[in-house]
Amino acid sequence: MSEWWLLRSARERTLLRVMAGLALLVLGWLLVVRPLADSLADAKARHATAVVALAEAKGRHEALRRDAGTARVPLPIDSLIAGSAGEAGFPGARVAGQGPARASVVIDAARPQALFGWVAQIERRGLTVDLLSARANPDRTLAVELTFAARRR
Repeated sequence: MSEWWLLRSARERTLLRVMAGLALLVLGWLLVVRPLADSLADAKARHATAVVALAEAKGRHEALRRDAGTARVPLPIDSLIAGSAGEAGFPGARVAGQGPARASVVIDAARPQALFGWVAQIERRGLTVDLLSARANPDRTLAVELTFAARRR
């Protein structure tokens, strides 16, 4: 290689050095700078998404806290739960009152998505879940026992 280099004229050697330097610059740009810039852009995008998600979560939390403080539950709650269960698609739900501010519910077969959506709806109305017991049925439904209570002020 050194013989080949010595056979080159001074002008060719200068041009080869400039070419090698430019090739190193391009490789450095492609292998170091661009991946770092892409990573930084991705991190900024993830940060922006996380900031928006945090703001939405804080807003939902504030709304739930505000709603929880103002929700008044009509007593006795067993009629409220029975009506809500029928509306949510659980007509076979057995509701038993345990006083004016407490009721238990037994559902033999409920799809999990529908059940937990209904429970969230009941909680938004001002009730809390004191007890939830669920067992899986062979047909991908749940057998559920729930106890609801009115929120204490």
